Amino acid sequence: MKVYHGSTVVVEKPLASYGRSNLDFGEGFYTTSMQNQAEKWIQRFIALGKKGIINIYNFDDSDIQQKFRYKKFLEYNEEWLDFVLGCRTGSKDYLKYDIIEGGIANDKVFNTIELYFSNLIDKNTALQRLKFEKPNNQICFINQEVLDEVLHFESYYEAKGTTV
Repeated sequence: MKVYHGSTVVVEKPLASYGRSNLDFGEGFYTTSMQNQAEKWIQRFIALGKKGIINIYNFDDSDIQQKFRYKKFLEYNEEWLDFVLGCRTGSKDYLKYDIIEGGIANDKVFNTIELYFSNLIDKNTALQRLKFEKPNNQICFINQEVLDEVLHFESYYEAKGTTV
C-alpha cells in the first residue's frame, strides 16, 4: 500500500524516535494512506515560507496483524477518544504497539476533544459529536525495527501552496 508523509525535507530513512511526544498515537513516525491529507498537512509549512515535501512509501501491510503488535481504530469511539487523550496527556500506553492506525484529530475533531478535555462537555456529548465525523487516516510506526521492515521509501515531490 502507498502511504504519504508530509515534511519540509525528504525522509528516505524514517525514524520512529524523531516525532514529538503527546501526539494522537504517541511518539512515532506518522504517515497516511490519503495523499490529499498529506498535502493539506504541509500547507502550514508552505504558509511559513518553507518547502512542502510529500514523501511516498510502500507499506508492506501483509500479515501485520499476525506479525506485529498492531492496533487499528476503525472509528471515532470511546476507545479511540480515551487512547488519544491518554497519549496527549503523557500516557505511554502506545508503547504496547508497533503500529497504530486510525482517525486523526483534525480541526473539527480536535475542538470536540478540547471541549471534553477541559470538562466543558461530557464524554457522551463528545462521542455524539464525533460519530458524525468521517475519520481521516494516520498510521503511526512506533517500533524502529518494524518500521525498517515494513516501510520503504519510493519517491517524493514538492507540493505547491493552495489558495484559500
